Amino acid sequence: MKVLVVGGSGFIGSRLLEVLHEQGHQFTNFDRHRSTKFPEQSITGDVRSADELTAASVGHDAIINLAAEHRDDVSPLSLYTEVNVGGAHALVAAAEANGIQRIVFTSTVAIYGLDKNNAAEDSVPEPFNEYGRSKLVAEGVFSEWANADAARSLAMVRPSVVFGEGNRGNVYNLAKQVSSGRFIMVGKGENKKSMAYVGNIVGYIASRLEAPAGIEIRNFADKPDLSTKDLISILRDEMNIHAASGLRLPLALGIAAGYVFDAAAKITRRTFPISAVRIRKFAADTTVNTDRLRDSGYTATYSLQEALKRTLASEFPTSGASARSTDSAPNSDRNPS
Repeated sequence: MKVLVVGGSGFIGSRLLEVLHEQGHQFTNFDRHRSTKFPEQSITGDVRSADELTAASVGHDAIINLAAEHRDDVSPLSLYTEVNVGGAHALVAAAEANGIQRIVFTSTVAIYGLDKNNAAEDSVPEPFNEYGRSKLVAEGVFSEWANADAARSLAMVRPSVVFGEGNRGNVYNLAKQVSSGRFIMVGKGENKKSMAYVGNIVGYIASRLEAPAGIEIRNFADKPDLSTKDLISILRDEMNIHAASGLRLPLALGIAAGYVFDAAAKITRRTFPISAVRIRKFAADTTVNTDRLRDSGYTATYSLQEALKRTLASEFPTSGASARSTDSAPNSDRNPS
């Protein structure tokens, strides 16, 4: 199959291109930046441009859309709509122009909102920020495209927070704080998180190129869900960090501190690792139901524990994680274009 991967130079996309290559697919990467590993298969462009996407997708059988405006500190907020919704309109226009009948779209569990215990695919969406809202609107754009022709295949994957080697997102930042020995818990740490390992989700995304006609929606997370306390305990054990701070900051004070950093960011035009939104997300329950994923026959290549070990060994090689984690066999920024 010949596949146009939109946003293939980013964290998830880079791993996906490797999987597609290993599986023998032909592919073109459409991104603002060329892929470092597959530069000859890359085209630079803007996901908001229907003309550019139409030209890039000529002769392709399917499109995988990974492109998104997703950071917490995006300004102006209108960029979420411009990139995530505008990009969806541009992509379906390109698909229609070239007769492409297959699209795989990576959405997000952020459409459900915070503290939605074990949200399922049919749960009422209540996004709490512009990222989640724009992704939900984009889902509607793709669904309208799929409903216009019964022969079309649309697979929408809603990943939980994705982590892995080379990522500098939430899990990495938490591990970095733990490794420093200066981590302070905000809230009680009893809230649970669903997480997804990049080495697992890229294989699943690639498999959806064979999804049947119609609309398929599935949450993606690697179970079991961990409480924040349990996740931190695993990180400390794997990195051999025993002299840890026992300090805990009440959630209200943590959010207040986040607003202080938000104000400082506006004044100084700098980006800080702490913000009110990030504190709220850190202390919230963000778990999703994966019964549909399980019932589809999907099995993870790596367990969550092994995924964390591999990630820590790669990102913190001087910690205890590298000594205990090996290449053992598996067990069975803005990226707008």
